[in-house]
Amino acid sequence: MSAIPHPGGLGGLPGPAAVVLLDPRGEVLASTPGAAELTGRPAAELHGSRFADLLTGPNDWPDLDELAAAGAPGHGTRTLRRPDGSTVEVRIDIHPLDPAEGSGQLVALTPHPAAHRQEEDQALLRALFSQTRVGLALHDADLHISRLSADPSAIIRGGKVPIGVQLPADLFDLMVPGDAAALLGQLRRVAATGEPLVYWEHSARLKAAPEQERVLAVSALQLQDTNEQLLGVVSVFTDVTEQHLARRRMALLHTAAQRIGPSLDVARNAEELTRVLVPDFADLAAVDLSDSLLSGDEPGAVLLGAPVRRVAATAATGPWPGEVYPLGAAFRIDHPEEEGLPAGVTLREAEVSALRPLPLDADSGTGPGELLPSRAGSRMIIPLRARGQVLGSLALWRAAARPPFTRSDADLAEEIGSRTALSVDNARRYTREHRTLETLQRSLLPQPVVEVSAARTAGSYVPAGTAAGIGGGWYDVIPLSSARVAFVIGDVAGHGLNATATMGRLRTAVQTLADLDLAPDELLTRLDDLAIRLADVEPRPDNSSPGGAIGATCLYCIYDPVTGDCTMSGAGRVPPVVARPGEPAQEVALKQGPPLGVGGSPFETARVRLEPGSLLLFFSDELVTYAGDGARQGAAGDAQRESGGESGGESGGEDGGEDGGEDAGEAPGDSRRRRLHLLRERAAEGAAAGRPPAAVGRAVLDALLPGRAPANDVALLVARVQALPEGATADWEFRADPTVVADARDAVLARLKDWGLTGNAFPTELIVSELITNAIRYAGGPVGLRLILDETLICEVSDPSETQPHLRRARPTDEGGRGLFLVAQLAHRWGSRYTSAGKTIWTEQLLDRD
Repeated sequence: MSAIPHPGGLGGLPGPAAVVLLDPRGEVLASTPGAAELTGRPAAELHGSRFADLLTGPNDWPDLDELAAAGAPGHGTRTLRRPDGSTVEVRIDIHPLDPAEGSGQLVALTPHPAAHRQEEDQALLRALFSQTRVGLALHDADLHISRLSADPSAIIRGGKVPIGVQLPADLFDLMVPGDAAALLGQLRRVAATGEPLVYWEHSARLKAAPEQERVLAVSALQLQDTNEQLLGVVSVFTDVTEQHLARRRMALLHTAAQRIGPSLDVARNAEELTRVLVPDFADLAAVDLSDSLLSGDEPGAVLLGAPVRRVAATAATGPWPGEVYPLGAAFRIDHPEEEGLPAGVTLREAEVSALRPLPLDADSGTGPGELLPSRAGSRMIIPLRARGQVLGSLALWRAAARPPFTRSDADLAEEIGSRTALSVDNARRYTREHRTLETLQRSLLPQPVVEVSAARTAGSYVPAGTAAGIGGGWYDVIPLSSARVAFVIGDVAGHGLNATATMGRLRTAVQTLADLDLAPDELLTRLDDLAIRLADVEPRPDNSSPGGAIGATCLYCIYDPVTGDCTMSGAGRVPPVVARPGEPAQEVALKQGPPLGVGGSPFETARVRLEPGSLLLFFSDELVTYAGDGARQGAAGDAQRESGGESGGESGGEDGGEDGGEDAGEAPGDSRRRRLHLLRERAAEGAAAGRPPAAVGRAVLDALLPGRAPANDVALLVARVQALPEGATADWEFRADPTVVADARDAVLARLKDWGLTGNAFPTELIVSELITNAIRYAGGPVGLRLILDETLICEVSDPSETQPHLRRARPTDEGGRGLFLVAQLAHRWGSRYTSAGKTIWTEQLLDRD
């Protein structure tokens, strides 16, 4: 077995199990107590024996002795033979005492397992102190660096700028003060408590390059001697800057993905972008968007100087710099061609300085300014591009104390900016579609305030505060024959264009059916048939096959100012609230019918008698059913803008209102009862004080929607009913006798003279003669006659027959059949309607006052 050179002395390794001293002849002169135990021979027997005789192999000792004879230490693994015949494998280390004179040798004997552990320990230390990716530092009891595996620059900065550390060294000699103090504090804790420091990440900027951001992961252990006294601390450190930056990048991207995009408001997305980037990424951020984006239009040519507006601006600390354009400023950005600036790409440092922001004009209210602070720091401008168009730009600035923007920073900002640009463009498209739907919705609704002889009304429509926006809620006020008026409120399930279009169809159908003078229950029955047909042919919002109910509701109410009677029927609607002057408001006892499109069940009818000045409030169930705040705050203000001036659509400011936030935590039933009670209170107060319907509507919305938007759209119609002026009507009843026609003519002529309408006497006389004659001839008696003086002169003739009259053109040879034709020629409008006692034929004439 050949010997191998010894790697070094015994220093730094645990002591051997035994040591023997040999004379020049190789005989044992002395030994430690462990030698007797290891060799199995007592010291007296061991002393004087040849050491070579203790080994099993005849040539084991000569091989080692050759190294010792040359004056070099040697070592090898050999087997000792004990007197009892057993053997033990040991490591033998030979150290010549005086090689020049050939004197004796010192031989260390270590059992093989212990020797193997020593070799592993040595290999571990060699590996740790030879690494360039993992640093190892030994600190003495005062925490000065006494030994270092390599130059810190080789580990922390890839060896680009060697530092040349002189050991022992202080941490403050290597690192910037703040980072050195933080690390020293951790090492002191380890030295004092013995608790290890495990993978502690912290900034570690070197004094040689303080501008270079670096992060170390440090682990540290306490070192003790054999007496358990503090020797110092060992620290192991690795450069994790790239991993740290990657995690920070991913965290920033994750935050941006969570916060940017959920909103469908252009400015809100821009604001979230600046809040995500400041202060983690930049000290100042601003977003400048094409001015046309804010109204939902296509972006202007920003790169060619189209107007932009600063829609978001965030600073990390302190006030916004005075020389920089503030939030809301409008200006142009000039890209000088002579500077050779690339169009539509990220600009940094000097390229940013070449841009020239210009005010729009003297009337814009924005003076000269800068895009970013001009003082020391790092600047960058990112184009916000979506679907092939530049929507605007993101301007970023870092203070001089922070590292300047790098290409990696630009890539990160471009990625977040691209996400934001897409969200901004989606919000722009939503704004445009929402504006189109709002325009369509308003065009399908009547004017907020409607005044007719029978009533004065004010209507409000509040869109949903969620992204769903415009829905299918609607109301209408329809003048009917004989000075009557119809109040209508309805809703179509869903939101968007489909719901609005269906609402428009139903409203048109109601207006058409109202012209037929149908009773409320009959009108809803026909409307229900129409809804069934619509459901059979219209595709569903989820693109499923046609069929099923369309989810529409409607309430139809007719008020007659002559009698004060109010008749109504509902299809899936909550009944209206009636408030009589000086009395508590209450809901009408109307049984809800099924929604439109279900079919099968008849619609119930309710009748109430109303005194002049009474209020009727028709409303969506969502007004009294709390369903959480919508996304847009201040929807009541939107209702105010919807109605304007006298409109009941005005809703109060963001303060006020008794609803507050009490709905949270309330049971749905309790919340509905409380909110309905608030509505009745406001209605009763309005009726008692004689307030106009617009003021009552505002008070209701202030109480039930203070500073928030509903989860679904809400429609509210407030009507104050009125009676016709005293003496504006005249009634007669005649028996079925042709002789009474002359009496009827005389009565009519006398009343027209009293009203100063002698100019209408002749056509009215003919109309009354023809209609009463037909009633006596074909229907029998009694025959009722009524004159109503309104904006037109209304003449009604009633009989007990349910036969509907038909207008036809008589032939020259016919003896009759010209009565209704003559009536149609004399009257401005005419028609007929069924009543509980038969039918009524009515005519209207334009007034011809004396």
